[in-house]
Order: sequence, then C-alpha cells, then structure tokens
Amino acid sequence: MNTTNSIPKPLVDLNQWFIVITVILSWALQLHWLLWIPFIAVTTGAVFSYNPIMKVGRMFLRKDMSSYRAEDADQQRFNAVIASCCLGGALLSELLQWTTAFYLFSGMVLLAASVALAGFCIGCFIRYQWRRLQYKRKLIKE
Repeated sequence: MNTTNSIPKPLVDLNQWFIVITVILSWALQLHWLLWIPFIAVTTGAVFSYNPIMKVGRMFLRKDMSSYRAEDADQQRFNAVIASCCLGGALLSELLQWTTAFYLFSGMVLLAASVALAGFCIGCFIRYQWRRLQYKRKLIKE
C-alpha cells in the first residue's frame, strides 16, 4: 500500500474509540451536544483530510509512522463521510426533538465503530460492493 496515502492503524482505532466513548457518554449523561465533538472531527477529516483526534494521537505514537499497519486514507475518508452523515442526522434529530431518530442515527455510528474495532469494517464492505457494482455496470456498457 502506498504509505503516502495511508493512516496508521492505531490512529484509526483511536478515532473509533473516541466515537464509541463519546456516543456512550452522550447517552448515559443525556448530554447529546457531546456528539458535536466527533461530528466536527470526523467531518473535517472527510472534507479537509484533517482529523484533530488523529492529529493529537499522532503525537503519542512512538515508532515511525511507516512501521505501523497502514489503513487506506481514501477508505477512511469514505467511512468518515458515512459517520458524519450519521452523526449529523443524530444532531439534527436532537435539534428537532426526534428522540427515536437521534438514537437510531447515533446508534448506527456506535455500532459501525464498535464492529470496526472488533475487526469488520462495515464502510469497507459498503464501498467494496459499490465499486463492484460500478465495475459490473461499466462492463455491461462496453
């Protein structure tokens, strides 16, 4: 994998743990505004390729960046778009006082981050299926 277009796995895990902990805290403490923190971090990561959580975490990595297992930056950006849509949906639902929608949207991002920490990336699966479908359509047109 091209190391210039990759992110060390510990930083990806840090970001996922941050999302999981923030969602759980927002539920447990009924402080739903806490979701603005991961929303801003994930959205800036998706739009500007700058995630402040990962930037802070980078300071604590002891080895050279290239020595860690690499995650594809484009795939992580795709995952960040999905996460920011879910977090944005949760925050909008909170503003509109749609409690069920708030828990659905925030629960989706919590589930996706938790499952990713366990080893299966839902966003990766979705992107793979999307690209596979695009490839099949391209073959049919030719």
